[in-house]
Amino acid sequence: MNSREWAQSERHALCDLMDAVGPAAPTLCGGWTVAHMAAHLVVRERRPDTGPGLVLSGAPARHTARVTNRLAESGDFTQLVDRVRRGPPLLLRSADGAMNLVEFVVHHEDVRRAGDGWAPRSDIDGLEALLWARLDKGAKLMCRRLVDVDLTLARPTGETIHVGKVGRPATLTGGPVELVNFLFGRRDRVEAEVAGDEGAVHELQTGHLGI
Repeated sequence: MNSREWAQSERHALCDLMDAVGPAAPTLCGGWTVAHMAAHLVVRERRPDTGPGLVLSGAPARHTARVTNRLAESGDFTQLVDRVRRGPPLLLRSADGAMNLVEFVVHHEDVRRAGDGWAPRSDIDGLEALLWARLDKGAKLMCRRLVDVDLTLARPTGETIHVGKVGRPATLTGGPVELVNFLFGRRDRVEAEVAGDEGAVHELQTGHLGI
């Protein structure tokens, strides 16, 4: 499958899971319930006025949070999930893969891994290949706030990506789904190994990661 098809697959799997666990179930995303997760995904695709608040702090972030909270708390949950399931508006559908692949992988895992008993998924080689390519292009952005860390990403199969910052060496090893979730800050719910300079390892485990 290509990136658009995988984005759609992750979207539908997440929607099925949200329906199954219900609106009050927890997620790994900043104290959100599943209802907040569904509302966030609707707002992200259908309320362009909230876009700045997804990446900026201060007033834009507060506006986005207000809109998201109102939708999570006032809407019909089944209808909300159905709106996510229908996909992006027509004008955005051509960019579905580019815009939504990583987003839906991370949020799918946010719900999958919120409770006990989770395990990494298998039989997703095509998805992992696409995520590895995204990491090759996007890891520098996600790691830009690390201080004095020369980071290398590594797969168990032996491939590596040198993130390219100058500093103390560290290597983060795991499957691409695990690496993506680590770099988006879900560090305590991934199966990945960190090795290298002691200070660099500490910075990687505690420093600011993500978009």
